[in-house]
This record gives sequence, C-alpha cells and structure tokens, in this order.
Amino acid sequence: MRLLAVAVLAAALVPAAGAQTRVTVDRTNVSTTLGRTFSFSTTITGDGSSEPLVAHLNILSVRPGVYVDPEDWSSNRTRYLGVVPAGKSVATRWNLKAVNGGEFAAYVSVLPERAGGQVPANSAAVQVAVAKRQALNSGGIVPLAAGIPALLAFLALAVRRQRRRR
Repeated sequence: MRLLAVAVLAAALVPAAGAQTRVTVDRTNVSTTLGRTFSFSTTITGDGSSEPLVAHLNILSVRPGVYVDPEDWSSNRTRYLGVVPAGKSVATRWNLKAVNGGEFAAYVSVLPERAGGQVPANSAAVQVAVAKRQALNSGGIVPLAAGIPALLAFLALAVRRQRRRR
C-alpha cells in the first residue's frame, strides 16, 4: 500500500512524456575584460503546465579559489515569467558585469512557482572568460591620487606667499 502511494506521488511530480520546459541560450561562449558588461539571451519554452514559471540566473567559477558573489555580477537575477503555454516561448535577456577575472559558467534554471519535488530545467552553460585588465588608472584613481597632493602643495605655497606679503 505504501509503495503504491509513493508511486502515485512520484507520477504526479513527473511531467508527461515529451512535455518538458526547455531553456536554450543564444551563445555558449563569452570573452570579456574585467569591469565590462556583457549579456546573453535565453528562450524558455513551456511544457503545458498551468503553473507560472520562475527563471533564475546563476554564475560560478570553474576554477578553485575564486569567490563569486552572484549579486555583484547581476542585480536582476530572478524573473517571474507567468504561465508559458505548451510550445510557446518567452525570450529573456540577462545582463552581467564581469567583476572577477578568470573562467566562469553562467546558466539559467527554470522552475514552476510551486517547485517542491521538481527538478529545474537548466540551460546550457555559457562559458565566460574574463581577462584581468592591468590598468594604471584603475577606477579613475590617478587624477585623485595626483591631484590631492598637488592641491595641498598649491595651497601651502599660496599661504606662504600671503605671509611674506604681510
């Protein structure tokens, strides 16, 4: 009896054969440099369920020792798609900013809003290569670093001239 109940529950959680939400990407490789913005698009094709779908952007380092905070890469990582009828599609553009140098993988997972016990539909990974940019003026700091001491020296000279005139 218990085995029958488990089988019935499992059957309720598995979509009908051939009816699966699909997530495809418009590219599988991106090369960029640190600090630049890049994007890719996904197409989410519905499975015929009447349940609204949620898509979520994920990013991870494929090399050890690199900390990845996904919120730094994109502030708009979750999209509420509503119901996507069978055979119909929703296109979604994902914008990211390369905040770490190295090799990464970005992908999108899609689940129904009531996801308990369901396996997400995942896109293929987009391989992201981020070149570390060696810049003398990283973040625009050179004018500030040179300007403040120059301003202080100018002010010191001006004060000295004023004292000599008295």
